[in-house]
Amino acid sequence: MSMQIAHNISLKKFNSFGIDAIARNYASFNSVQSLTELIEDHHAQILQSHFILGGGSNILFTKPLLNEFVLKNEIKGIQLIREDDEQFFVEVAAGENWHQFVLHCIQNGWAGVENLSLIPGNVGASPIQNIGAYGVEVRDVIESVQAYHIAEKTLHHFSFTDCAFGYRESSFKSKWKNQFVITKVVFRLNKKPVYKTNYGAIENELEKMGITNLSIQSISDAVINIRSSKLPDPTVIGNAGSFFKNPAISKEQFEALKNQHPQIIGFQNQNGTMKVAAGWLIEKAGWKGYRLGDAGCHALQALVLVNYGKANGSEILELSEKIIHSVQDQFGILLEKEVNIL
Repeated sequence: MSMQIAHNISLKKFNSFGIDAIARNYASFNSVQSLTELIEDHHAQILQSHFILGGGSNILFTKPLLNEFVLKNEIKGIQLIREDDEQFFVEVAAGENWHQFVLHCIQNGWAGVENLSLIPGNVGASPIQNIGAYGVEVRDVIESVQAYHIAEKTLHHFSFTDCAFGYRESSFKSKWKNQFVITKVVFRLNKKPVYKTNYGAIENELEKMGITNLSIQSISDAVINIRSSKLPDPTVIGNAGSFFKNPAISKEQFEALKNQHPQIIGFQNQNGTMKVAAGWLIEKAGWKGYRLGDAGCHALQALVLVNYGKANGSEILELSEKIIHSVQDQFGILLEKEVNIL
């Protein structure tokens, strides 16, 4: 059976920035079998240039026409595959919405992802990006990843170690970039929750909510409240969440900056470096609330670049470059984009 290919399709509704890019060739797949058929039927074309589209929440299209073959991952399914005395092992298909999966975990009493509530996008992107928020990263809960190798047309299983997770980093993003399609992820979730409330404003929010008995539900609710108050809803204003990574600098550089700027926000990393809040740097450099045409820097959260309606991807990219130069000039820190640029 030959898979149905669509031509000259608008990707506007498939990316959270709401950028109107056109895909010359587009196809979706909802199983490993349909993905295999698709790749077999169009192997040379896909191998030459392709783009795997998930939830579209971490991508900025900068070209009006995409020559890459766009493959939309719509594989669904969540299954408890085994458990032991302490943990549940849950297999999740890559096309599942991340936040819906988190809510499903909370309903079932599977602990470990509650701090990652309301992160946009799909499950398949979570190991690539090693998504993280409020003191938790997805590498804390990943057991293994299954992915399809496009060139070899074979299915591979990767252990936690194979993935080589780092800060917003993994093997899928570096050495295996564009080689695989993630098909499912197995998560290792706790029966007995380990609450992480000391990061960001979680404790304050729980207090405000009047929570005296902690639960994974209350932590999730607190995170949702905080994110909703700070981050614009992509269905209202186009954005991809945090556009930049929080940079890591040496302790010496941090201390020198702290002498000049006592309010600077930083956290110590395990390797002794200091992670600096990129949002604070951008705000201090004067970009918070900035707008030129329909491209802007959000008024409540400087880490978020937004499309107020008709901005194109290159206008948002240009704004990001100006911010990077400005922060480097002022603080000697080079910001790195978290969003994928295509």
